[in-house]
Formats: sequence, C-alpha cells, structure tokens
Amino acid sequence: MTATTSNPAIPESAVLVVYGRECCHLCEDMIAMLYKLQVQTPFRIEVKDVDSDVELATRYGERIPVLVADGEEICHYHLDHAALDAYFAKIR
Repeated sequence: MTATTSNPAIPESAVLVVYGRECCHLCEDMIAMLYKLQVQTPFRIEVKDVDSDVELATRYGERIPVLVADGEEICHYHLDHAALDAYFAKIR
C-alpha cells in the first residue's frame, strides 16, 4: 500500500468529499485513513450522509463510501491510495 507523501504544492483548499452513511464500517475506515493522511498532506474532508438526501441515496445507494474531489470520483468502497496520489498529482 502506497501512502500519500507530504507535498506543500497541494493546495490546502483541496476538499475531499466522502459520501457514506452512519453505521457503515467501510465509511468509517475510509474516513479514518483520510484523517491519518491529513497529517502528511494538507486537504479538507467533508462527510455527506447519503441517507439525508434522496438524490444522493439514489445516486450512491449501496455503493458507499465514495470519495469525490472537484466532482470527480476518486474511488469507492476502499481508499485507493494510487488513485488519490494521481488526483493530488493532477492538482499540484
């Protein structure tokens, strides 16, 4: 597993959105891993409960968690470090 390395060139305004739901162990795992990565790489995390919005529930259903940035899906179910690294490389 590749960890995202610290890079001051990544804008601190980078926002990663996790679409998930309460009592979802995969969601909790992805969020916990993102918080650990924040120590090395500056970005913000927003968590959106898909059950709080009919459109989100319809769009994502059981395919959660989904990690999105700038409207682009980075990964779902599990944190894909390579895909996240590729996103960070793109926004540098």
